[in-house]
Amino acid sequence: MQASSRFHQDHDMTPGSKHWTSSSPSPLLAPVSGYFLPLLFHLLFAALSAGTAQAAELPVIASNEQEFLMALPIVLTPSRLPQPLNEAPAAVTVIDRELIRATGYRDIPRLLRLVPGMQVGQERGGSHWVTYHGLGNDFPSWMQVLVDGRSVYSPGNFDGVDWAGLPVTIDEIERIEVVRGTDSVAYGSNAFLGVINIITRHSADASGAKASVSAGSSAIGDVGLELGDVSETGSLRLNAEFKQDEGFAGLHDGKRFTLASLRADRRISNHDELMFRLAASSGSRELGYPDSTYNNNSERASDSLNATLHLQWRHTPTPGEEWLLHYYRNQDRARDEWAASAPAYGINAVPLDRNRNSVRDNLELQHRLSLSDTLRVVWGVEARHDQVESPFLYYSAANQSSYLARLFGQAEWRFKPAWSLNVSALAEKFDNDAPHISPRLFANWKVTPQDTLRFGYARAWRQSTLFERYGDVRAVYQGTLLVQPYLPNPDLQAPHIDSLEIGYLSQLQAWNTRFDLRLFNERIENYIARVSRPEFAAPLLSATLPSARYENMTTPVTLRGLEYQFDSRPLPGTQLLFSHTLIDRSCSNASVTQMTAPYSASLSWLQDWGNRWSSTLSLLRMGPMAGGTGFVPMSQYVSSAYTTLDARLAHSVKFGGTPLEIALVGTNLGGRHQEIADRSEQFLHGTNPVNRTSSMVWLTLTINPK
Repeated sequence: MQASSRFHQDHDMTPGSKHWTSSSPSPLLAPVSGYFLPLLFHLLFAALSAGTAQAAELPVIASNEQEFLMALPIVLTPSRLPQPLNEAPAAVTVIDRELIRATGYRDIPRLLRLVPGMQVGQERGGSHWVTYHGLGNDFPSWMQVLVDGRSVYSPGNFDGVDWAGLPVTIDEIERIEVVRGTDSVAYGSNAFLGVINIITRHSADASGAKASVSAGSSAIGDVGLELGDVSETGSLRLNAEFKQDEGFAGLHDGKRFTLASLRADRRISNHDELMFRLAASSGSRELGYPDSTYNNNSERASDSLNATLHLQWRHTPTPGEEWLLHYYRNQDRARDEWAASAPAYGINAVPLDRNRNSVRDNLELQHRLSLSDTLRVVWGVEARHDQVESPFLYYSAANQSSYLARLFGQAEWRFKPAWSLNVSALAEKFDNDAPHISPRLFANWKVTPQDTLRFGYARAWRQSTLFERYGDVRAVYQGTLLVQPYLPNPDLQAPHIDSLEIGYLSQLQAWNTRFDLRLFNERIENYIARVSRPEFAAPLLSATLPSARYENMTTPVTLRGLEYQFDSRPLPGTQLLFSHTLIDRSCSNASVTQMTAPYSASLSWLQDWGNRWSSTLSLLRMGPMAGGTGFVPMSQYVSSAYTTLDARLAHSVKFGGTPLEIALVGTNLGGRHQEIADRSEQFLHGTNPVNRTSSMVWLTLTINPK
């Protein structure tokens, strides 16, 4: 899963540039004590017995092994400093362009299922639930999501990510870096559990034209276009795409979206470069069920418009110094209206809506410099303003806003040839709340040229969202309050996490394999959960739709376990990717622990058959998981474990001298299963799953593939 291609260092400097506590361990963790920990301790004592001189002066290795070691990707996301994977202060999975193309996936969340620790599900074809270790409400915001360094969380999307409407096409992505573990010290509150950093291709990589068309089952009909132009002083790329399908069989979940992205990069001097990106998506998706209680989730169509403007200036006065200034504005608009009714009470056509408009303005300045051959630092400041207007979601105050200020700094010190130390801190202040300090201390030890141990501690804070604090949803009929499913709670406290981890990265000669292991213990205090509050309920319909609000839990949530991944190339043209996660969950509230699947795994086989034929098979396994909190807090449901298969077969040809690629792709080929249940709808149907996935198969023709 790690990137196999080598990135030129000058093109990897900036986002968007080319260039144990309350309970005994679960039996699921037997591999930790039974195998992996003895392996790590054996490696540790073997290295110590070899003497300190061996650790201080790394031995010369064979040339073929040296070439393999050089394949380690350079990552930027963990510390905002470009560094090889074995020097990063975090576990990182890199999904490179080669893998993105090999899967043939139509959406980004599907790719993230291949990352250890990521727990991804769909309640319907156009709705994705993306979390790390499963924690989060119905609109997860516990893991930062960036596109070229720009956060895509939206206060107008319940402070979550609208994955279906995200204005970025699969084809313009260079790579995705996923930090597995808290990284708030680098990116603030939303990076509480980790970071997904989507890095788009430099526009200079897109000269000429490229087109694709897809058609298949479930009315899949996609059209993509890329146009690029490169000159001596700059480059320009346009990506446009239309996507449509009818979703899963038996569900009202079709979608149609148009996306467009324009990126320009211009070098204005030997030391200065500007990047401009303008992107937008517009579309409609089907939502709801035909028999929801009082039509509170009726079948309907929801329209949305997402737009972003991103400007970036990069100044490099010397090879070891860089200033980076960037500003972005995100705008989101959603129209989601329908009517509820309760004929038994003589109530008809109660207007409901989730209409909302939001704007986010963000300005950031970052400075990176090398103070010596062994010491590098990066520091920066950031300011943000969020504003959302939604009379129905914020009944008592339709206009909500929030201010944020951040100051961050990181230092990397290579105090010995085999040792590097990362010391980081971030200060963050929201509105009138007291400021929070997030520290991190990590060390990386190259025990041998092939083996690296990583260990450290981090504390991070997560600010409660606008909707968690001030969400006030009411259904009113002729002046009478019928229900109030969401109550505001402005006194919410910020949760914090204390994370301890040990990592092990090894490059094995056998099968040309890279092995990455993470052992973790994550303890969260003041976890925010949605709690039923019947004493606040309106009298008429409270028995069926009780009131609830977000509250801090008085007992901690603890997650401990292991996750690991293999990337093997046993034969020329063959690549095997395997990831596996085991999590022991500890919490006094069973509904919280059920949000996290105790295990997950993925196995992918990529094969180049020669004669321009290639194939990919991905087997995905997810343990039982509740997924979110649900609209009605008393409706509890855990989806059963499932296994599913994705596949792609591709052939490249030339037609009249023009390169063509034909690919047949299928997802969910292992049979129908339910991933994320709509709890209130599921409550009406007992244990029989109400929103099962279905297979989707399509054929893609790409002209001039790159």
